Amino acid sequence: MTEFGVLNWSILIVYIVANLFLGLVIGKRIKTDNDFYIGQKTTPWWAIGISVVATYVSAMTFLGAPAWAYKDGLSVIAIHLNYPLVIMIVIIFFFPFFYNSGVASIYEYQEKRFGKRARALISSIWLVSQTMSSAAVLYATSAVLSFITGVDVIAAIFIVTTIALAYTVLGGITAVIWTDVIQSVILFAGAGIIFYALLNESSFSVMDSLVQLKAEGKLNPLITDWDFNATTTVWSGIIAMTLYHTTVYGTNQMMVQRTLAAKNIGDAKKSYLLMGFAAFFIYLFFIILGVLFYSYYQGKTFDNENLIILEFAAEYGMPGLMGLIAAAVMAASMSSLDSAFNSLSTVTTIDFYKKYFKKGAPEAHYLKASRFFTLFWALLIIFPAIMYHLHSSGSILEVLSKVGSYFVGAQLGMFGLGFFSKQATENGLLVGTAVGFVTVVAVAIGTDVAWPWYCLIGGGANVIVTIIASRIIDGKQHELSEYTVKGQQLKFAREGLAEKENGWYRIPGKVDRVNYWLFAFFILTLIFLWSIQYMV
Repeated sequence: MTEFGVLNWSILIVYIVANLFLGLVIGKRIKTDNDFYIGQKTTPWWAIGISVVATYVSAMTFLGAPAWAYKDGLSVIAIHLNYPLVIMIVIIFFFPFFYNSGVASIYEYQEKRFGKRARALISSIWLVSQTMSSAAVLYATSAVLSFITGVDVIAAIFIVTTIALAYTVLGGITAVIWTDVIQSVILFAGAGIIFYALLNESSFSVMDSLVQLKAEGKLNPLITDWDFNATTTVWSGIIAMTLYHTTVYGTNQMMVQRTLAAKNIGDAKKSYLLMGFAAFFIYLFFIILGVLFYSYYQGKTFDNENLIILEFAAEYGMPGLMGLIAAAVMAASMSSLDSAFNSLSTVTTIDFYKKYFKKGAPEAHYLKASRFFTLFWALLIIFPAIMYHLHSSGSILEVLSKVGSYFVGAQLGMFGLGFFSKQATENGLLVGTAVGFVTVVAVAIGTDVAWPWYCLIGGGANVIVTIIASRIIDGKQHELSEYTVKGQQLKFAREGLAEKENGWYRIPGKVDRVNYWLFAFFILTLIFLWSIQYMV
């Protein structure tokens, strides 16, 4: 590793200062707690959409996707080909409930449908899972900065946390969204330069590399074996990971909260549609990068595969490149961390502090509380990040996905039962969620079933046990809740409410025309991936 140098430090410092300045400017507009949570509903849909992309395409993707593909080849794309299906499900069923209610915390839905205990339960589950996920992002970023600049990893953890915390505390969700836009530009600029350099530096032609990779089994994107112990099969991608990512995009406060800052439900849906069409290309890009690295390095073993992209950048030696890569990794990380800090604070303030500890206080008080809880969670996340540093191995993206898989079944089951079940009650739901979580843990410990299936297993157990327990504890339910999909449709008909707003459905269960294009796009991606094996 060469000296970081003045030019690289200058690029990195300019990037950091720009983020802090933007947070300071936006922070002057934050007057109420609601401004902090969802802004003033003036943010354009495309900015929200880029923020959605940037939040999920974090340092995990920048580092972890190439590392994972280096090990498993093009088959890793199977995990990420389901986004069109996911976005269809979320904007058809989830968004109408959240947006029509005008909530800042999406978990308020659980109270309306079931009760206070259900809301507290799912909020708590999400707080724990998001803390663990954010810690992984923080660790990955700090490991990168340590590798590039020579700063100690633990010191880097504190530095990254401080920077992301500063502008998030100042500017709330609006600062999060607009800094994400800037960070996306830097992220993809850095990745693009690396891709160009890799093609330029390779001693083999692209075709020769592809032939070699195919011979070594690295170019098969669609593994069709019904092997539940394998992670990257097409069935785990289409079935299991569709459920997993539906949870990520539909029941995750961090992802949904920025869409609540949209001007109307149409803008909220359009922001997610951007992810639906773009995600496949983004992940394919980083996965192809990992496969090409395998060819470039002839499959050699690395101490930490997450740092392959950095090893290459250091070898390439382009002036200022390491500074840009450092900024790109920080951009990828902070686009996720700032969202996490803001959403963790939002849920803590609204679902717990405001509801149980300090009711009826002035808005200024809740704004101060929100900023305090932002600080609280930022400091708390540091500790599991240090644990990741001390004990983690393998692709950090795969590690992060596996950690999340323990929790997603419970979350998806709770919302699915709320949307579609007449018979589910709060008492039954509490029992079912607990059993679902225990089932996932038992499967993880006692079997070799791959983690993508944990969501289906946990969610399925939750649904079955909840229905049975609800009937035993509370008996047969005769009244249909207003907060089911069917209940909402009946309410709209009974009260003569407009089903559409500016051409977009406000009622859950109705399919906007663009969803058919999204489904067609999904089919085309499958055809494209299937044809790859015949192109070489």
